[in-house]
Amino acid sequence: MDNRPIRPAGPGWKRALITGGAGFLGTHLCRSLLAGGTHVICVDNFLTSSATALEDLRGNAGFALYEADVAAEPLTGIGLPGDIDLVVHLASPASPMDYHRHPLATLEVGSSGTRNALELAARTGARFVLTSTSEVYGDPAVNPQNESYYGNVNPVGPRSVYDEAKRFAEALTAAHQRAGTVDAGIVRIFNTYGPGMRPDDGRIVPTFACQALRGEPLTVTGDGRQTRSLCHVDDTVRGILAVAASGRPGPVNIGNPDEATVLEIAERIIALAGSSSGIEHIPFPEDDPMTRCPDIARARQELGWEPAIGWREGLSGTLAWFAAQLGLPFQAEVRV
Repeated sequence: MDNRPIRPAGPGWKRALITGGAGFLGTHLCRSLLAGGTHVICVDNFLTSSATALEDLRGNAGFALYEADVAAEPLTGIGLPGDIDLVVHLASPASPMDYHRHPLATLEVGSSGTRNALELAARTGARFVLTSTSEVYGDPAVNPQNESYYGNVNPVGPRSVYDEAKRFAEALTAAHQRAGTVDAGIVRIFNTYGPGMRPDDGRIVPTFACQALRGEPLTVTGDGRQTRSLCHVDDTVRGILAVAASGRPGPVNIGNPDEATVLEIAERIIALAGSSSGIEHIPFPEDDPMTRCPDIARARQELGWEPAIGWREGLSGTLAWFAAQLGLPFQAEVRV
């Protein structure tokens, strides 16, 4: 017999808990839920984020921030207020620079952290959403990648701490879903970017944006023919919430199928920034994927979701945001 409490579905969420809510994607998700009338509990240990990112929400009666390591202690023990309808597990270092710097913490938050978040959802009867990653596909042998593809991951390579942490988190979430202990869904996120990223994040958009704005050469790894598919953070947040509201288990790819080479992305950013920067080729990282492009047929068919923000609009707004953070002038060229 299922004794889990019955919670309102979809937009009826009263209170949501977001692990890693002070990170880039987490801050956008917290704000979106608050704007929709949901009270938000943010749990973060600030390993790769900062409480200052949510400073303006401190006075909001519908927002609570807890400093805690979701991998180190059960979430039931940090004194959470009231019932919870939705748990979104975002916590994890996400950029290669961060998870190479914190390999053990990355593995622990994908394993123990996922277990603790699932146990809280099971206890409260909340809908659980795991934010996984396109990195579970590794260096894919098929393109675009759909959810039935098992991936091509090196389990002991330098990227494995992130790839395998997320693959284990998916396995654990799916096992709970099959056992009926948690109403769970899995989202596989592709190359999300937008305002709020750290300038020193290390990923492609903040790196290229800051280099272009400073007039420095854009450092393209290898020959730049490897591909990425950039999805604006506003579209990604809509996708996560669509999965949460759907009650479907997934996994579901959430990304933008506008595939471009890294060299093309660099050239787009230089042109949008009106920059005189050139291109500098640097060594290609070990196990870096050659292709990355989501097949979003499932998201379209099951959720009615697809990205709405094109690269010109998204990258222009992101460049303007970075320029403001760096105290640099920004005026996009009309012709791109």
